[in-house]
Amino acid sequence: MTESAGRRLFIGFSMVQPITNRQEMPAAGSPPRAVSAMTVAVAGLGAALVIGALALWFHYGATVFFEMIASGIAACF
Repeated sequence: MTESAGRRLFIGFSMVQPITNRQEMPAAGSPPRAVSAMTVAVAGLGAALVIGALALWFHYGATVFFEMIASGIAACF
């Protein structure tokens, strides 16, 4: 069956609708400013946690540091 013959079969059937709508795709460009700000905030928070952990390690020593971590995890469970 040719394409035009197939189209003629469906003429008059108002229930036949296309499955998808034609929608414009957003232009692939730079991400929105909110996403960039969120990325910077999360990276800053991660850096602050790492710096804080290193400061505690240097201040209290490795043994005390690991004991504090272990006791904190044990307190959660």
